[in-house]
Amino acid sequence: MSTNHLLRELAPITEAGWKLLDDEARDRLTTTLGARKLVDFAGPFGWDYSATNLGRTERLPSPDGEGIVAQRRRVLPLAEMRVDFTVSRAELLDAERGAADVDLGNLDMAAVQIASAENRTVFHGWRQANITGITQATSLPTVPRVENFSDYPQRVARAVDLLLEEGISGPFGLALGPGHYTAVVQATERGGYLLSEHLRRILEGPIVWAPGVQGAVVMSLRGGDFLFESGQDLAIGYSHHDADDVHLYLEQSFSFRVATPEAAVHLTAGDD
Repeated sequence: MSTNHLLRELAPITEAGWKLLDDEARDRLTTTLGARKLVDFAGPFGWDYSATNLGRTERLPSPDGEGIVAQRRRVLPLAEMRVDFTVSRAELLDAERGAADVDLGNLDMAAVQIASAENRTVFHGWRQANITGITQATSLPTVPRVENFSDYPQRVARAVDLLLEEGISGPFGLALGPGHYTAVVQATERGGYLLSEHLRRILEGPIVWAPGVQGAVVMSLRGGDFLFESGQDLAIGYSHHDADDVHLYLEQSFSFRVATPEAAVHLTAGDD
């Protein structure tokens, strides 16, 4: 799959330097791309892949008077995301010398930023890109989220019940923003039983750290309900360089659609 548009061959970065950057980005993105752990992922299909086929049409006026039935295929154009960052040329040289503590903080921040934006798009939508998020699409009532985490299993069990009543099978997953994820995995119930283990038993599926999520989302993992289509998967490209820094970016293109609105429940706080 061609990645020539990234212009990596023009950067003053060696093969070993690119490997260092790619490995660092992969490690950070694997942790923060929470939505991808819960939805169906298709692709990547390449930078030149422009639109997702929706399998539907819309009627058009006849191009030549009577007797012609005209329709147009409907598609969802892929959206592009890009985050710029810099890497010190001196740090890259030190990496070539064998330094183990290379400062790649700007890359780490860019990875978290673009992953959070992707998570937010999947769960809460991106109006300008014509993407409807899971919490916008769901046809099921919300379940109030609570600050007292000892009551969290009751809310998650209620969400699972709502899904089962709609005929939506499990296993189920739970997406949580960073603050609530930390609270859940650290909390214990009476007798010292971990809250996270109780929730996993209710869900029969994972609890996922997903920066960008507002509240929490319980969703079916049976497949076919939430569809993420990747054109260019997340990759590092080269912009330009000066005497001190190499100017790079993280970039991707994708679409997302909800095929089954009743396959998720949003756990909201009072101010969500």
